[in-house]
Amino acid sequence: MSRWTIDEPTTLDFDGVVALRATLIAGNVSVLASDERPSVIVGEVDGPPLLVTHEAGMLTITHERIFEGVLGWLRTRRADASITVTVPRDCPVTLNLVSADAVITGTAARTSIRSASGYVTLDGVHGTTDVNTVSGAVEAQGLEGAVSFTSVSGDLSLAGGSVGRLGARTVSGRIAADVDLVGERRVEVHTVSGEVALRIPESADADVALTSAAGRVDTSFPELVRTDRTVARSVAGKLGDGSGRLSVNTVSGAITLLGRADDAPTITTPRMEK
Repeated sequence: MSRWTIDEPTTLDFDGVVALRATLIAGNVSVLASDERPSVIVGEVDGPPLLVTHEAGMLTITHERIFEGVLGWLRTRRADASITVTVPRDCPVTLNLVSADAVITGTAARTSIRSASGYVTLDGVHGTTDVNTVSGAVEAQGLEGAVSFTSVSGDLSLAGGSVGRLGARTVSGRIAADVDLVGERRVEVHTVSGEVALRIPESADADVALTSAAGRVDTSFPELVRTDRTVARSVAGKLGDGSGRLSVNTVSGAITLLGRADDAPTITTPRMEK
């Protein structure tokens, strides 16, 4: 096993990386998929040094002595770093973040992110993407594959790409997605008070069920049937052959489902206004 302790700007190169796991309290980390040789570029370290290990292709980056307790470090000093990591396109990526921001570009394997309050940007990420945040926001474009998002108050914005499965659960966070539905064509969104805005092709095939106990429910698809009851408002029906599934359920959040022409471009940034 190769091991480095880094407390100043440093560049490391590796013969091969089959998986990346990084833990960062504050600062930022960028993961870039490339055909070039894998590398780690540390631009800044403030607080405890970084510990980088490389064993059997597994690249691990963390704060030194992090296992003595994250809270201990937060009480006594900063733990801040700026890191850029270059990995192969088929490299699985796991990030554990507290308040650090993250950017991931071009990977085509499983991506797993756990974040408390950091901002996450995904660009052209393919495969299975799993993001779990407390208040951190996620903005993505050009995703392909399956997307899972769980949050308390963080927002999710998806622009472009082809999604086979989208599962999102949040308390007050907002969900905005403008995507093509492919493969399983399965979308399931659950919020308490978070708003949900979805835009899909007019030719999409899906069995649709949109329900809000107290929020507004709107759609541009005339074939869907509206039902307003004392305890809930809903819009339901089939689009195309109904072979997919699109389900949105909220307590008080508003729901909007829009259609777009098949040749119309997706919205570049589908983030809802504050």
